[in-house]
Amino acid sequence: MMNPTMNDSKNGSASARSLPDPQVVEKKAQRRRFSQEYKVRILEEADRCSQPGELGALLRREGLYWSNLQKWRKQRGAGNFEGLRGKRRGRKPNSVEQLRGRLQDLQRRNEQLERRLQRAEKVIEVQKKISELLGVDLGSEVL
Repeated sequence: MMNPTMNDSKNGSASARSLPDPQVVEKKAQRRRFSQEYKVRILEEADRCSQPGELGALLRREGLYWSNLQKWRKQRGAGNFEGLRGKRRGRKPNSVEQLRGRLQDLQRRNEQLERRLQRAEKVIEVQKKISELLGVDLGSEVL
């Protein structure tokens, strides 16, 4: 008995060429972000739900969890409508006080390095004078 795929490939059948790709490409999941208007609209709809099952249907339709509603209601109850907007993720910007402290640290470090440079230059001068006294030519050895 002959293998059907071999028979199809010999005949040049389209079915052999149209086999689906076995590689599954998965997209990276992204965090959902909700606008303030969306949150307020959903809270108003949730508040209007009076019949059993209406709230669950709303949550399923919107793809939300009960915890989303709890958090948004808590923010609304505290008068924190800015909290309904959501927070920017990532590193927070530096405050002015942090920047001032960083500037002072850098200035202090710069002064230390300036003093070390002056000492190193004095040492080099002394080495040059000693080499002159001893008659050692440093011109060809120094890059």
